[in-house]
Amino acid sequence: MKLVRIVAALVAAALLAAACGSSSETGSTPLTGDPAPTETTAPATEAPATTAAMEEEAMEEETMEDDGEMRIVSLSPTATEMLFAIGAGDLVVAADAFSNYPADAPTTDLSGFDPNAEATLAFEPTMIVSAGTPPEFAEAMTAAGVEMVDLFAAVTLDDTYAQIEQLGAKTGHIAEAAELVGQMQTDVAALTEQASGTGTYYHELDDTLFSVTSSTFIGEVYSLAGLTNAADPADPDGESFGYPQLSAEFLVDADPDLIFLADTKCCGQTAETVSARPGWDALTAVQEGRIFELDDDIASRWGPRVVDFLRVIVEATATIPA
Repeated sequence: MKLVRIVAALVAAALLAAACGSSSETGSTPLTGDPAPTETTAPATEAPATTAAMEEEAMEEETMEDDGEMRIVSLSPTATEMLFAIGAGDLVVAADAFSNYPADAPTTDLSGFDPNAEATLAFEPTMIVSAGTPPEFAEAMTAAGVEMVDLFAAVTLDDTYAQIEQLGAKTGHIAEAAELVGQMQTDVAALTEQASGTGTYYHELDDTLFSVTSSTFIGEVYSLAGLTNAADPADPDGESFGYPQLSAEFLVDADPDLIFLADTKCCGQTAETVSARPGWDALTAVQEGRIFELDDDIASRWGPRVVDFLRVIVEATATIPA
């Protein structure tokens, strides 16, 4: 089984678990039954307001940070990117095996999917940031006096902004987090203004044709560019949690204007390999050369580099004839 399929299944499981509990702390909402994407862009000249609760939380953490006592273990590649982006990278003493960005992240062989309590505690953390861990692991960390911060997979950009601000409050980097969110919102607003707002697309998660629908975080990013998701009819009731497996016949029928490959690393897919697939030469995107190779990591994480992901999508919309 391809890694990306495992990741998609785990994300779906985490979101189902979140549906049974409260998601107010992270700002995330369950994948099932989530509302339609909403306008999240703030005026370019205004920084997002920081809540009183965040300020109070940051003051509580400030002493720990100043004394150099805060030691963070990140078991989420997205959280790792967020922490470094807000200037809290020096507090991260260890990161999981998939935390490959930025280059100076202290990547280890720790696992965020199957975390080991003993190996994690060896880094003497005071805080663990994850995208959700098994209950027994969380209980072991809590019993050891380690704070657990779960940042579940985002469903909207609002979730991303909220998580960045939450980490800013937790680490005493409120101003940096607010500045990052403000810049992201400005960049997103500028990019959406440039988008053509027409066309259909197919986003490929792996070479067995798993895709995403508009109900996912990835789908919302495409929606910002005004594109229509060719995979939506394959999961109308959300039974696949927004991650349906398509068929070649389905895609030939849908005939998307654009194809985006988020399986260039995991599965070695390129514009050439896609063009060579049986029957795919009938697709408009193949005939017109509108196949775009993505960085798997950037396209699957809901952190600061989502702006880079949106930029590629917007540039791709410009290739569709008016």
